[in-house]
Amino acid sequence: MEHKTKRRAVLRMLPVAATAVAAMMATGTSFAQETVKIGFTGPLSGGAALYGKNVLSGIQMAVDEVNAKGIKVGGKAVKLEVVALDDKYAPAESAINARRLVQQHKTPAVFVPHSGGIFALQAFNQQEKFIVMAYSSVPRITDTGNKLTIRIPPAYTGYIEPFVKAQMQRYGKNVALVPADHDYAKAWVQAFVPAWEKAGGKVVANNPMSYTKATDFYSGVSRVMADKPDVLFVGGPSEPTALVVKQARELGFKGGFIIMDQAKMDEMARVTNGLGMLEGSIGVLPLNSDSRPAAQAFNAKYKKQHGRDATTEMSLNYTMVHALANAMTLAGTTTDSAAIRAKMPEAMKTLPAELNPNEVDGIDDKGGSLADTVVGWVKDGKIVEVRLSELAKQ
Repeated sequence: MEHKTKRRAVLRMLPVAATAVAAMMATGTSFAQETVKIGFTGPLSGGAALYGKNVLSGIQMAVDEVNAKGIKVGGKAVKLEVVALDDKYAPAESAINARRLVQQHKTPAVFVPHSGGIFALQAFNQQEKFIVMAYSSVPRITDTGNKLTIRIPPAYTGYIEPFVKAQMQRYGKNVALVPADHDYAKAWVQAFVPAWEKAGGKVVANNPMSYTKATDFYSGVSRVMADKPDVLFVGGPSEPTALVVKQARELGFKGGFIIMDQAKMDEMARVTNGLGMLEGSIGVLPLNSDSRPAAQAFNAKYKKQHGRDATTEMSLNYTMVHALANAMTLAGTTTDSAAIRAKMPEAMKTLPAELNPNEVDGIDDKGGSLADTVVGWVKDGKIVEVRLSELAKQ
């Protein structure tokens, strides 16, 4: 009887033991795979929410692909995870978020898609040893010598001379400035005005507006229209930029637009009910209008997953996440930010073409990306694709 009782006790324990072994095996697997968190701080609410969500969408898409394929760093399997925080486009919030990401989540890199936030992070990122993945084309981001910064898009200075030449020849020499009032727009204006004047043009009005807070721009646009400009310089997030264009047309403006690279014409066209109001605009080429094979393939892949066209914010940040993962592999570390940053140029150069839809040529010594950017010019109701190098020759 005693023997049978002991036997029943052993049998009852077997499932428990099996469960324990399975748990130990699962625990062993989780220890074998390291989770590396990638930080994001950007606008996920407010007037610039669409812009921030587009950037985040491209980052997440790349992270999903890296995890699906699998990577090893220093012989250990690594899984990436995005931790995203809303900063409402406020630099002070960006800094708070970044400290939280680095201190609580140990993020070796933080993506931030606006210049104010980027500069706020650069005040302490070298001391706290994390890479600023900067989605902004302001040259000063890399000119300051911050050794742990990557500027994701090419510098906007490459746009200015061709844009000035094209619109001045087509429309005239009087320009009115009606950009957003954030740091990025201010930097664009500071570079644009001397170029316009050097080319023989005149700035007849300057009225920056709060694109991320206002929804009615009639009074501001009316003010500059009184000075009879031939060209309007506009730009901020896509949706409010489109409202500025729409209201300028409704007030009788017949000239052309120079659109800062933050705004995207395909997104603007949804607000202006097509390209009619954007006739004569020059700006960033929408990805779905980009004829390059890698761009078309990326857009098709994104559209299949999300049911809508991709944007350049998505594609450029997508590429840099893949480059970052590649750099970790090359450096053999997920924690040494300086070693990872040092491998970024090589990581970018060795990236497969299908992961580089914008054909970024490389990363310079300062951390800025290099490319012969393709832009769009709205002519006769269609977006005409042209490379900046070609536009400069016209």
